[in-house]
Amino acid sequence: MELTRRDAVAALGAVGAAGAVGVARLVDEPPAATPSEDSSREDLPSNAAVGNALVAAARVVYPDAVSGIEEFVETFLSGRLDREEHAAGMRRAVADLDDRATTWYEDQFAALDPADRDSLLREVGADAADEDPDGTTAERVRYYVVNELLLALYASPTGGELVGIENPQGHPGGQTSYQRGPQA
Repeated sequence: MELTRRDAVAALGAVGAAGAVGVARLVDEPPAATPSEDSSREDLPSNAAVGNALVAAARVVYPDAVSGIEEFVETFLSGRLDREEHAAGMRRAVADLDDRATTWYEDQFAALDPADRDSLLREVGADAADEDPDGTTAERVRYYVVNELLLALYASPTGGELVGIENPQGHPGGQTSYQRGPQA
């Protein structure tokens, strides 16, 4: 199934974040500092680095039947990284993931091969952790990386079809879509 920018914009609309979605690629800008941000972490990744890491994670997390991942994830992130607090949390989670990747695999997360990315996510514990934006590394990676990607996929019309949700919440389908059963 081909994911498109239109799917990403629809997913953003479903989660209430479609205010000013740009279709430009994520640019390599330094992250904006926020008052609540830990000032000891000056090495937080840029928007482009977060985008690269989430695209790399999506290639592991998303089903093999999905294509168009890079454009879809980058478009979805352009609408999510404009919220300062959320963006800071994503940057911290990606920085922690990169720290672990560098320590354990001697390279950044996005540069690892898919099998190593999958192993790293499991070794961090993101596959089994509860999501918590302020929790442990595993909980934050689960919240800001894995769940962010799954939210994007399954809130989109194409991703919803993949799991049998023909009309995800937030997408109008008309009265007839609610009166007929699922299509086999």
